[in-house]
Amino acid sequence: MKKGIEKSHKTSVFTRNEDVNAKWFVVDANGKILGRMASEIAKVIRGKNNPKFTPNSDTGDFVVVINAEKVRLTGKRETLKDYKHHSLYPGGQKIRSFKEMIEKHPDKVIRYAVRGMLPKTKLGDKLINKLKVYAGDVHPHASQTPESLNI
Repeated sequence: MKKGIEKSHKTSVFTRNEDVNAKWFVVDANGKILGRMASEIAKVIRGKNNPKFTPNSDTGDFVVVINAEKVRLTGKRETLKDYKHHSLYPGGQKIRSFKEMIEKHPDKVIRYAVRGMLPKTKLGDKLINKLKVYAGDVHPHASQTPESLNI
């Protein structure tokens, strides 16, 4: 080594699941665009907004979405968007339109959008449980004192 040049000892700190204190956030979906809202929710659930983000561990926060029935799509997507499901039996394909889904299961519309933006691994299966979606403006998570998340 040359004189005056010292070796730098930088180390990466990886956050463990036990070291994370998850916060709770509330998102009001009234009039929000589905995809834009879902991408921001996925970032918070994954923990990408946190400086202690670690790709292989759960460093995210909980998100409660209210007024899911009032979410909207842009353009002609309200008439064109379909949700497809297949039971793996012959003739077992079921197709539901966005209008049908928002009437019967408004929570599933947001859940499917956010799930598609999370990793397709065991970690993604664990992270989707941090999302709580309700059709109306009432939710049972007041005891967690959630903060409002502006999207």
